[in-house]
Amino acid sequence: MAVVENVLARLPEPLRVTLIKHRELLRFAVVGGVCFVVTTVVNYALKLTVLNRNPVTALAIAVIIATIVSYILNREWSFQDRGGRERPHEAALFFLISGIGVGLNSLPLVVSRYLLHLEVPHVTLLAQEIADFGFGNILGTLVAMVFRWWAFKKWVFPEADGRVRPLRPVRGDGETERAA
Repeated sequence: MAVVENVLARLPEPLRVTLIKHRELLRFAVVGGVCFVVTTVVNYALKLTVLNRNPVTALAIAVIIATIVSYILNREWSFQDRGGRERPHEAALFFLISGIGVGLNSLPLVVSRYLLHLEVPHVTLLAQEIADFGFGNILGTLVAMVFRWWAFKKWVFPEADGRVRPLRPVRGDGETERAA
């Protein structure tokens, strides 16, 4: 990642040290940003077409699709060195926790639509869409993200160096390198 190293080299020392110290969280946040875009695009694609009368269903489907993307990116990038579980067990826990996250993500939208009645005909279409975005996409995503960060580190990827490849000799001069 020469690009990342070049960017880090240009940052002030205290900021660089902090970013390096919290790189796992930063990667998780980047994955979250990518999945937020996936969620938003899929949600509005469904909500403005085939699921226009079912906004909670549209959001749940969008979150499920983004969760699949999230598993791949988190496993291979955010938590690339963490492990401690066999892959099927890890995946099952990831999707179980993410399923809880789907519920947490949908809960603010349910409150907005069905408890606060922020929907047409009680409010304008514009107010409904702003409330849907604020409650469903912003607040729901933040609540679910905090829960997932905690749960993934606690149960899915519990060991900090669980997937670090062992050192082994790969050159004839006795030097060791990380196994590929």
